[in-house]
Amino acid sequence: MLARIIGFSIRQRWFVFATVLLLCALGVWSALRLPIDAVPDITNVQVQINTEAEGYSPLESEQRITFPIETAIAGVPNLSYTRSISRYGLSQVTVVFEDGTDIYFARQQVAERIQSVKSQLPPAIEPQMGPIATGLGEIFMFAIEPKPGATKPDGSAYTAEDLRTLSDWVVRPQMRTIPGVAEVNTIGGYERQYHITPNPSYLASLELSLNDVVEALEKNNTNRGAGYVERGGEQILIRVPGQASGEQDLSQIILATRGGVPIRIGDVADVSIGSELRTGAATENGKEIVLGTIFMRTGENPRIVAQAAAEKLEQATKSLPAGVIAHPLYDRTELVDRTIATVEKNLAEGALLVIVVLFLLLGNFRAALITAAVIPVAMLMTLTGMLQTRTSANLMSLGALDFGLIVDGAVIIVENCLRRLGEAQHRLGRLLERDERFGLVASASAEVIKPSIFGIVIITAVYLPIFALDGIEGKTFHPMAITVVLALTAALILSLTLVPVAVAQFVTGKVEEKENWLMRNLGNGYRPLLERALIWPKAAVAGAILLVLVSGFGATRLGSEFIPNLDEGDIAMHALRIPGTGLGQAVEMQEALEARIRKFPEVERVFAKIGTADIASDPMPPSVADNFIMLKDRSEWPDPRKTRDELVAELNAAVSLIPGNNYEFTQPVQMRMNELIAGVRADVAIKLYGDDLDQLLKSGEQINDVAASIAGAEDVKLEQITGLPMLSVLPKRDMLARYGVNMTDVQDAVSTATGGTQAGELFEGDRRFAVVVRLPEELRTDLAAIGNLPIALANGGSVPLAEIADISLAPGPNQVSRENGKRRAVITANVRERDLGSFVAELRETVASEVELPTGYYVEYGGTFEQLQSAATRLQIVVPLVLLLIFGLLFTLFRSVKDAAIVFSGVPLALTGGVAALALRDIPMSISAGVGFIALSGVAVLNGVVMLSFIKDLRERGSDLLEAIREGALTRLRPVMMTALVASLGFVPMAFNVGAGSEVQRPLATVVIGGIISSTILTLLILPALYALVHRREEEAETEVLVDDSTSPPAFA
Repeated sequence: MLARIIGFSIRQRWFVFATVLLLCALGVWSALRLPIDAVPDITNVQVQINTEAEGYSPLESEQRITFPIETAIAGVPNLSYTRSISRYGLSQVTVVFEDGTDIYFARQQVAERIQSVKSQLPPAIEPQMGPIATGLGEIFMFAIEPKPGATKPDGSAYTAEDLRTLSDWVVRPQMRTIPGVAEVNTIGGYERQYHITPNPSYLASLELSLNDVVEALEKNNTNRGAGYVERGGEQILIRVPGQASGEQDLSQIILATRGGVPIRIGDVADVSIGSELRTGAATENGKEIVLGTIFMRTGENPRIVAQAAAEKLEQATKSLPAGVIAHPLYDRTELVDRTIATVEKNLAEGALLVIVVLFLLLGNFRAALITAAVIPVAMLMTLTGMLQTRTSANLMSLGALDFGLIVDGAVIIVENCLRRLGEAQHRLGRLLERDERFGLVASASAEVIKPSIFGIVIITAVYLPIFALDGIEGKTFHPMAITVVLALTAALILSLTLVPVAVAQFVTGKVEEKENWLMRNLGNGYRPLLERALIWPKAAVAGAILLVLVSGFGATRLGSEFIPNLDEGDIAMHALRIPGTGLGQAVEMQEALEARIRKFPEVERVFAKIGTADIASDPMPPSVADNFIMLKDRSEWPDPRKTRDELVAELNAAVSLIPGNNYEFTQPVQMRMNELIAGVRADVAIKLYGDDLDQLLKSGEQINDVAASIAGAEDVKLEQITGLPMLSVLPKRDMLARYGVNMTDVQDAVSTATGGTQAGELFEGDRRFAVVVRLPEELRTDLAAIGNLPIALANGGSVPLAEIADISLAPGPNQVSRENGKRRAVITANVRERDLGSFVAELRETVASEVELPTGYYVEYGGTFEQLQSAATRLQIVVPLVLLLIFGLLFTLFRSVKDAAIVFSGVPLALTGGVAALALRDIPMSISAGVGFIALSGVAVLNGVVMLSFIKDLRERGSDLLEAIREGALTRLRPVMMTALVASLGFVPMAFNVGAGSEVQRPLATVVIGGIISSTILTLLILPALYALVHRREEEAETEVLVDDSTSPPAFA
């Protein structure tokens, strides 16, 4: 069958060349359309439900909004789990679905449940679903700020409110039209409002209340339609406009009449343009800005969307006033470009090394070129496959591609063809005719096609366990397995078709059958070593077994982590202040912090988001700030060799001197990744579950102290559960009854006085601004004066608030977190200078022995190590099955359990080198390294197959056992050395590169190189010794039988 395919390909060679060209063209077309990202998007399928509940304390938000929503969501199809946060004025429920659930189906289910629960929620409470964006969807951030010294046409400076108005009504509408953008979220500046600020003493003297002001505004600020009339066949529409057009109109609205004199709004209140009570702010380089974040829709191409955002921002800037600019702050394209540049550099250098080795070892320019041609063709075919399977080009998908593995099959075929062509030319003493050459190439290819194809199939098979991973680890490593399997399949097809055809067509001249100088030297060094191994086979095998045992012990000492962290080139810093810190105070502290950070010569700029943005996809209190520290290119650093960890340590030391702040250091994408994986922004999360907040705080502090004492723990902190200062106005029911005042009258009066009540809107073209009634700023912020607030009585007159209510200031809960309907407190920690696996093991042991929890309280551990555990558990089941599959394939090839076992022994021998290489470079065991071991077992088996199938052929032709082993080992030295060298050199750039993203590829490459070195040495020495040991007894037994037969007397009938 295979020989027929090769024969057909050679006969129809021009058809093969045309097909390959067509596939290459398709590959180029696919490459231009392939999504490109830095890392695979590992977001689980999740829907956020954000509910604004103005004035609700965290406990009330939990009781009245979060709990009913969580109860309604329970039982939704494909639900994985729910988690929620209840804060002052906000409830956020995150509903996580099982992988593979369609996001639109998930949102439909959630929308139906929200609709059904609305009747149980307080009036005027509207739950909203978050944007259809993934957790890594924040791909572009931009700032709107005035140029230094710029002024408005009236000569005044631009205020934060002017900038916010420009952002909301000029820039944001344009940015939202970009294809692939789900939402544009704004933070910073002040939304413009029209403020009506009555004087309470004026109102009291006229026996009016704040509610009267609100009602008057609502009744006098609307347009009304009044149908139409027909006159003389013409239809005339009738309308009664009553919409106020500005401050003048508002101040003229009549509030009441006293003694026949109209009382206007302007008589008892100031009417002015003011600003909202905001929940968040943004700063850059120590000054306030307006910051926009672009959320990419799920499934879009991040590079294209980010590039489109940058272009659209340039256009939007042209529509801003002359003194205002909009400029990018964070652009994911930069990280993507840097990472992809690393991958491209690795692949290019790997390909170059592979080609050099082919020239050196084959000694024939054309043959080397044919083998090398497999690389670009297979790569282009792979890109077509990636586009069809919707696999993005990223660090993980392209990170495991080794061109050495891709050309392995081609190397074996080309090497055998050259050897046979050389021998035939030598024997005939002339160049071969065309038909002779075609026939010889076909038979030479067919000779080795079986082991070569088996090798490729085995390497493909070893990648199958990666497909068994699911969840986050599956999403991380599936792209890698898909790409490698596609590339190897492409290589397999080319080995059967293009390679024999190209050799037959183009290798026409004289082929030297002598070995070149490099192979001669290698052969001279190898021969005596092989002889020794064959003289003392038992000693050689025992030595190999000892090595395997030592490396097995070494592997348990390596330590473990999920995936090494990708160095993004920027730093994210989480600054935490005391709960209850006001937004104004937080901005001042932030400005001092940024001034300090900017003194570092490595820092290009620093910007921050404080508190919660318009869309509460990431709800933070005003006491928390996300700082983004953008670094210069390393070439501009005073010391380019300074590591990221050293810089973080220096930054930490510098900012720790600024009082009132706590810090956590991470990276922009990593922060989001950790949050997606475990709902927290750190490497390890200790989740403490229970019912009572005070007890959670007490036990949480104990666990926090224990965690902080463990070596390698950094940024250990318990989430801020309590400490939010709260002023409670508690109406006395008996006093309310005495004065005949309703509870809602008191609540409305206090709510309007301090928080403000919206009483309609004012329109300016497309723009609309709220009209808000509240007390003047100096009275609103005077907590002592709040007791004098007049509360209107039913029969006229008023009573001070202090007379009918108790006013007290006390700290209350800061936030209530829940998971699967149970309250929880989270202690988080980052791990530095230590591997994650051993840290968590020690942490668990210490917490279990030193912290005693009350009944009903329990601890769970989360974070990235959970993925490490679940991946390891799954691989423990799947890897043995795949090893069994490899053994089955070997048995199918050799039809002998002994021979299959001999080749299979290459797998543990290869692992020794991988473990040694990791230990030498001090790299912990990670899933990346695990994937390296998986790839390695395939390469190790391939070497064994190549050598053993040849030895077996020689024996079948009648050679003596040791003679067959010697000749087979020496003849096969070149293909074994070539496959090993090309496979390991293909990974060399990956192992030693220091570009963006190289940290993730390094363990994989290190394992493969180390393993291939050990596997090749052991294949060349231990395999022949093992074969001799196993088959010598057979041969001795056969010899004895022959001797017995020849010496026994003839039998007579």
